[in-house]
Amino acid sequence: MTARFDAIVIGTGQAGPALAARLSEAGMKVAITERKRFGGTCVNTGCIPTKTLVASAYAAHLTRRASDYGISIGGEIRVDMKRVKARKDEIAGRSNKSVVEWMRGLKNGTVYHGHARFENACTVRVNSETLEAERIFINVGGRALVPPMPGLDQVPYLTNSSMMDVDFLPEHLIIIGGSYIGLEFGQMYRRFGANVTIIEKGARLIAREDEDVSNAIQEILQSEGIQIRLNAECISARREGERIVVGLDCAEASRQVAGSHLLLAVGRVPNTDDLALDKAGIEIDSAGYIKVDDQLRTNIPGVWSLGDCNRRGAFTHTSYNDYEIVAANILDNDPRKVSDRIMTYALFTDPP
Repeated sequence: MTARFDAIVIGTGQAGPALAARLSEAGMKVAITERKRFGGTCVNTGCIPTKTLVASAYAAHLTRRASDYGISIGGEIRVDMKRVKARKDEIAGRSNKSVVEWMRGLKNGTVYHGHARFENACTVRVNSETLEAERIFINVGGRALVPPMPGLDQVPYLTNSSMMDVDFLPEHLIIIGGSYIGLEFGQMYRRFGANVTIIEKGARLIAREDEDVSNAIQEILQSEGIQIRLNAECISARREGERIVVGLDCAEASRQVAGSHLLLAVGRVPNTDDLALDKAGIEIDSAGYIKVDDQLRTNIPGVWSLGDCNRRGAFTHTSYNDYEIVAANILDNDPRKVSDRIMTYALFTDPP
């Protein structure tokens, strides 16, 4: 039997829950589907847990510098990574629980915990349930890109998501990717006490920024003991005993870095490859992002895409603004659009 709704919200990142709540308040019967953790990237593997870890790393760093402020601390300064992780889990867990309770408490909402896939332009299947609505909103987010790197299938590696499970201090963390995620984790784990090497394919860190910004960030990180390796044109990985060795160049006997753990921070991909979008005729670009217009409508009437999967922002605040734009158009007769948005973003290193 098919369950019929006024709207279906697929995914509970930073846009989906707020939109579901507005639609419910407007009297619509809403289905909310989530295949994994409520709250999406920001709540579970992004903003909240990582900035909680950044705060712990800052506390460790400042404690080591206590004498600079005229404060004497007797004894060795140690970081208890299990307690650091437990604090992170507790804070992120509160946010996750809050989203779950919010969605389950909607007056006109029904929550389905399972993987949603399109059957056609107005029907999705979640587990054994079939849901139908005239309006469908896709807010499925993204995940870490795992590149086709030679030897990567022969070594263990971490991503920003699996780093959330780490409750120990890596002896030497090698990070591939010298942009926002890589730099934040690099400084964080150096302050926890790990040796850290950041490998970047380009000629400078965070190439999106002006060159003087890149240079300043590199100086800050190197002053804390982080090793930087740039112009790594042919990156490869292999095992040598218990060590992971990353090659940086194409030639034999070229530059290489050996460490205990490897973190991939080379970009993101949208979670659109297993939604059966083709059954609904929804268009995507060459990278899998859902194509949308200035009001976040897809090419199929009655289907919208919000958040990281539409390539129109990929930040917590832009995802939430996507909700505001869609809600304004549908409920408030206010023709807001993405092109009116003034983009802002931040790199959470210290100093910023």
